[in-house]
Amino acid sequence: MKTPILTVLLLIFFSISAVAQKEVRGTVVDTLGQFPIESASIYVKNTTIGTISNMDGKFSLNVPQENLQDTLVISSIGYKSFKSTVEAFENGTTIYLFEDIASLDEVLIVADKRPKTGNEIVLRAIEELPETMPDSAYIQRAFLRHRERNKKEYKWLIESALSVYDAGYGSDSRDSLLINVDEVRKSYDLREVDSLFAYTAYLKSRNPRFKTLQNRNLNRDTIATSTLVKAIKWNDERVNGLANLFQGKLNLVRNAGNPGALFTDKMLEEHQFRLDTVLVENDEKLYKIEISKGADFVGLNTPGIYNEGFEPKGWIYIYWDDFAIKKIEYNLVAASDVQKRRSKSLLGTLENHKLVLDYRRYNEKMYLNYINYETPKLVKVGDRSTDAQLEENAQDPDEQFYYTIQEILFTEIIEDPGKIEAELQNKEWNADVFSPKPYHPSFWRNYNVLLESEEEEKLIQDLSRRATLFQE
Repeated sequence: MKTPILTVLLLIFFSISAVAQKEVRGTVVDTLGQFPIESASIYVKNTTIGTISNMDGKFSLNVPQENLQDTLVISSIGYKSFKSTVEAFENGTTIYLFEDIASLDEVLIVADKRPKTGNEIVLRAIEELPETMPDSAYIQRAFLRHRERNKKEYKWLIESALSVYDAGYGSDSRDSLLINVDEVRKSYDLREVDSLFAYTAYLKSRNPRFKTLQNRNLNRDTIATSTLVKAIKWNDERVNGLANLFQGKLNLVRNAGNPGALFTDKMLEEHQFRLDTVLVENDEKLYKIEISKGADFVGLNTPGIYNEGFEPKGWIYIYWDDFAIKKIEYNLVAASDVQKRRSKSLLGTLENHKLVLDYRRYNEKMYLNYINYETPKLVKVGDRSTDAQLEENAQDPDEQFYYTIQEILFTEIIEDPGKIEAELQNKEWNADVFSPKPYHPSFWRNYNVLLESEEEEKLIQDLSRRATLFQE
């Protein structure tokens, strides 16, 4: 049988594409302490081509041939940057970064009317968001690695290519920020045997009169797989769905102008900010500001989940020159009596939400570069009607909840109005990571992804082996 001409042309195209890239690999290390630097930025200057280092300090980046003469930058907040042409970079090199800290005293004695305290600096940064954030429509390509595990083993892993459309800062993200899952590279799911809590909670959400106590002996064999899958998806979407992450309160900077946002001109009611020092990143000065609690508790208003009663902790890094926000490390810790009891008994931790948002400047605007979001999620706790029944039905604490980690690396920015309009018309804009998606090896051959750490690689290999057995 003759091979269709279109197939031959596609094979030729993808073969050429595979050659027209250079893979840049290396390890980023702190010179003084000799420890790996996690989440260092590795990118090609004046482009959107970039990645970050993993927990071992290692990275891999695919760079098109036309960018080989461009400058490769390796940077991390508080260090002097490393720079080289892409072509001259030798693979396997260990990059040693030196600390670089500005003088806080020099900053504080500047004679202009600049804000001096942490609170004043952060409020100024919020005020400047219309100038520092993208104000027109764009699309970003991204790579998602979503993994879930209990204290014993990995239970779910999915790796996907995403497209994210945003009409620009100032527009309501609930209407003008769209996510689409383009392709799926890996998908291993062993959660159904753990998810009876999700199932009973799902039934109760659909029928408030559903009596959990009458169904304490639910068995996996008595539940239709299709119904259980719906319950798991429902639980995923309300806790850590991609739409929630992008359109909700946790998208702290992008959604600062939305109703009920966490970062607004009234944020000092729930937050306080203390100027710690001034650091340097890629030759630019940055305020390092500590985040701490205000007079009121922080809440996320999550439907169906008591996500209130927290106090914030973390750090925010703001550029000295234009008050653009570079990075936020934002944790929500149980603080109210009710939330402390809930978190300790059900989740085994008081730290319910850990969020990292990292931005990179492109065309004088700040675009998302990396997101890391961690949260525990209940899956297996029996009946929760009272504390006594919780004690009676208590499961193995190592298995009753999952640690959920979502990492998103942003790999490309599209600003051309014609290309944006074409994609808006041609994509489904479906953020459901469960929905069937194609897998094309040629698509992933040059797609920049997050490099797995050695520990993650072992856990993922074990999960893939068990998933195969489970499916058989």
